[in-house]
Amino acid sequence: MRLALGLAALIATALALPAAAAEAAMTPPARQITVMGTGERSAVPDLATVTTGVVSQAKTAGEALSANSQAMAAVLKALKDAGIAERDIQTSNFSIQPQYPSYDSTRITPPEIAGYQVSNQVSVRLRDVAKLGPVLDALVAAGSNNVSGVSFAIDKPEPLLNEARAEAVKNARAKAELYAEAAGVKLGRVIEISEASFGGPQPVFARMEAASAPSVPIAAGESTVTASVTIVYEIE
Repeated sequence: MRLALGLAALIATALALPAAAAEAAMTPPARQITVMGTGERSAVPDLATVTTGVVSQAKTAGEALSANSQAMAAVLKALKDAGIAERDIQTSNFSIQPQYPSYDSTRITPPEIAGYQVSNQVSVRLRDVAKLGPVLDALVAAGSNNVSGVSFAIDKPEPLLNEARAEAVKNARAKAELYAEAAGVKLGRVIEISEASFGGPQPVFARMEAASAPSVPIAAGESTVTASVTIVYEIE
């Protein structure tokens, strides 16, 4: 009896599957509208990053390294004296490279090494942007001859980003309502929301060069965060 009931259930299920598939195929797809919205917020940056270091040259690698190490010690001391915490100073580049004489088209033999160049750079974060000018002055005075750039950012961008996200949703809703009105349809419920990869604080970069000016002028400007969402609405 149990076997017969089981077989009957299997047969009923097998017969119902094609009917369900046919019914699903006959059901018209849901009417939808998909829009993307963007939002952004800007604020005065409260974090600055500068890459600085020393380039030294000498006849031998040992001499170049010794001179570079001594100069970098003075640079690191200047940063410490300026109140920069050790956690905000990180070595970003170190290299020892041979130097060759100028190209000579008449030379037959390979050129011999004329000397060596040692480069040591650190990336420095300043949590007080107002200190950037004086810190650059101190670095140059301490012997830094390689300042590759300055960037500004927002230390904690999440609250600003949340505002940008809310603006992105409103922007998407406004677009959907505009399209629905133009198409003569009524906008329904939200079916799906997805966030695209957002743009973090867009840093402002400024090229800096070592100079003996009385004070290094700095303009932080604004940093901007952006958010992007894709929303699918049902059309009633």
